[in-house]
Amino acid sequence: MKANAGQIRTALAKPGADIRLYLLHGPDEAGASDLARVLGKAMGAEAERVDLDGATLKSDPARLVDEAAGMSLFASARYVRIANVGEESLDAFTALLQAERAGNPVVAIAPNVKTSAKIVKLAIDSPRAMAFACYAPTAQDAERIAATIASEHGLRPASGVARRLAETTGGDRAVMTREIEKLALYLDAAPDRPHDLDHDALDRIGADLGDAEMTHAVDAVIEGRVADLGSELAMLDEAGTSPIPWLRQLVRRLMTLADMRAEIDRGDTPDAVMKRHRIFYKEEAQTARSLRRWSPVMIAAAIARVRAAERAVMASGNAGGVLAESAVTTIAQGIARRN
Repeated sequence: MKANAGQIRTALAKPGADIRLYLLHGPDEAGASDLARVLGKAMGAEAERVDLDGATLKSDPARLVDEAAGMSLFASARYVRIANVGEESLDAFTALLQAERAGNPVVAIAPNVKTSAKIVKLAIDSPRAMAFACYAPTAQDAERIAATIASEHGLRPASGVARRLAETTGGDRAVMTREIEKLALYLDAAPDRPHDLDHDALDRIGADLGDAEMTHAVDAVIEGRVADLGSELAMLDEAGTSPIPWLRQLVRRLMTLADMRAEIDRGDTPDAVMKRHRIFYKEEAQTARSLRRWSPVMIAAAIARVRAAERAVMASGNAGGVLAESAVTTIAQGIARRN
């Protein structure tokens, strides 16, 4: 069956025996991964997770049925998570949905699969499966997602807090979840002991995304000034600044460029678009150059690269600022070549 955002999240949070397969497809891989974690949380910290991928299922389609029906030797619960799945898994999914029994739920992440794919049609047509298309959320969607995730962690956001969380994370569900987890830990909040989440807590724990000192580094990336970018990043590093705030500031700038480019492509003049977006008159020339040099495809690719770098920086055992600096340098070099 085809699910909406509320239905898929509710189903993953309380998995039932009637649904064997949760197929999360579409370009928002971060959002799909966040939803997959909802199932993991529902299964319990002690649950056994079996990790598979599309290549494994292609070579051995029967493996999925075996894993879905198998018993865990060391845990009370078991579930299957499949990464990078595609059309090569059609036979495995068909066998799973047709099998006599399958006691362990399966969640599959298919970031490169379109809604017209055969595995999507299979999941939509089956009462034993749920399919959900994951796309980057709109600003309004992101605010609702932030409020939902906060509630799941026992937090009651004050007015404007959910919107601020959505804006400062660029709508990335994975990053949003990590920020909310930090806030819940700081406030000692949990579903059984809810706590109010106000702007003061966000100021103390959340990253400060408005620092003017980071603007120069962001400008250098957008304009492709690679040499200047190196010195700006060095200054931020010497000051002990976390990469997270300026990465997020860069995403916000890129998203604004994307909105402006879309309006121009629909027929609006650059001057009208800049006026509508309240571009400071001293920045109009620079903004006009950026709008000429940045294509919609390049903007989307850059946003994906920056968000991936942010998630990598926030992961345990990472290379710190080196990951972020490498990502933005690559972006700046690409723009520089368009001079």
